[in-house]
Amino acid sequence: VQLQASGGGLVQAGGSLRLTCAASGRTFSDYNMAWFRQAPGKEREFVAAVSWTTIETRYADSVKGRFTISRDNTKRTVYMSMDTLKPGDTGVYYCAASGSSFSTDKRRYDYWGQGTLVTVSS
Repeated sequence: VQLQASGGGLVQAGGSLRLTCAASGRTFSDYNMAWFRQAPGKEREFVAAVSWTTIETRYADSVKGRFTISRDNTKRTVYMSMDTLKPGDTGVYYCAASGSSFSTDKRRYDYWGQGTLVTVSS
């Protein structure tokens, strides 16, 4: 499956953004989907995931209550709404797909998009 992330940009602290990840190729609804992010000089870290059923979601503690992940299998798209953004949310955000696991572990994900940059200014 091919993934194309978009929606990043520059926003002031307290602002909002909505990221979109469009999928093509294999059956999108077969995959658990997630967002990860990578800040400069840091490891790529888990942000949020949504199961292929759309029923289950998971969030990193640092974004709970501020970010919301969702998906529309008919549109082959996963979204992440990000509110009350903080400078610590700055990084490149990647969407990823896993055909086998609903996991927070990046090693469980088989396909990755190219990333979209989010910059939160203070």
